[in-house]
Amino acid sequence: MKKNMGSIDKIIRIAIAVIIAILYFTNTISGTLAIVLGAFALIFIITSFVSFCPLYALLGISTRKKI
Repeated sequence: MKKNMGSIDKIIRIAIAVIIAILYFTNTISGTLAIVLGAFALIFIITSFVSFCPLYALLGISTRKKI
């Protein structure tokens, strides 16, 4: 896996995951919506830590700075 995510992209994904977690634990979201958003949050966290997004790879996108 070639890394294709920049640091700003990772920060944004982690922030979105944290917001989803806050909404869940404050009972603002529940049911099916909570499950779907929770899955997205988990995906965002995993892709942020490995610096690789499979969707970016399929579309040929990279937010990583060229060195």
